[in-house]
Amino acid sequence: MVILLLAGAYVGWNIGANDTANCIGTTVGAGLLPFSRAVLVVAVFAILGALLQGQHVMKTIGKGIVYQELDFLAVCVALISSGVFVTLATFKRIPTSTSQAIVGGVVGIGLAINAPINTAKFWTIAGSWIVCPLMVMILAYGLSILVGAILNKIQVSILIVQQVMGWLAIVSGCYVAYSMGANNAGNAVGPISSLGLFPPIMLLALGGGAIAAGAVTYGRKVADTVGKGITTLDIRGAFVAQMASAAGMHLFSIWGIPVSTSSAIVGAVVGVGLVKGARAISKKTIFIILIGWVLTPCLAAFTSFTVYRLLAGALS
Repeated sequence: MVILLLAGAYVGWNIGANDTANCIGTTVGAGLLPFSRAVLVVAVFAILGALLQGQHVMKTIGKGIVYQELDFLAVCVALISSGVFVTLATFKRIPTSTSQAIVGGVVGIGLAINAPINTAKFWTIAGSWIVCPLMVMILAYGLSILVGAILNKIQVSILIVQQVMGWLAIVSGCYVAYSMGANNAGNAVGPISSLGLFPPIMLLALGGGAIAAGAVTYGRKVADTVGKGITTLDIRGAFVAQMASAAGMHLFSIWGIPVSTSSAIVGAVVGVGLVKGARAISKKTIFIILIGWVLTPCLAAFTSFTVYRLLAGALS
């Protein structure tokens, strides 16, 4: 049981370390808050999201992808295999998807034990990895134009506008952190929940706490990539990007579909950047991020499949 909880905590730590950038990268990049304060905000709201609405995705990851119940070894291998790739991406300052990693790990385990895969659910999840960033990008683009039009019409001093937009950006960052906890805590503890050994609220608390720990201890690296590496964001852009990505993630969380927090915020940042023109987008950074999104689930599935087969063969 201790090994299971540690494996789940490791995945949760990876989520916090990599996905903190998705919550506050734009806020820090726009100079609204220092990282030390912003990361504490992420920790608090990620735990709230996990406890209040994390159960939907936890059920999907736990029993919605593979029909057959997983054993102790399968759960541990799936969690650790997916966590390793997110750790590597975090060290390289690349925002990647823990959702894609854990789904790939679970599918790899399902194939290794010859369990039937819920292909309809799998393709629904995989499709959301494409639909979510596109939807958020369009939302961010439209919201950016709308906010700009409103600000151009009202007669308010620039200083007041900057202050109001600054507070709105901070509030939207809290919303992103909440949505991250609601959607991603289930990724960390979903496979464990399928064993029925622990109360769901305990697992969600573990997932949320581990995400908070990852944010505080190692969240700074990827924050610079999201906040400054894709396009230059002002305060208004930070607010729009965070609000659009949070709304998209929250919607998919309610549906119980694990989506990529990274793809949501990157799509939103691209949408804001497109308002300035395509030249404002760093195509090199986008290309590197896209490669990571494709490789993560594939490599996680291959690793979990191979490691489980080797360990199962050795133990038998």
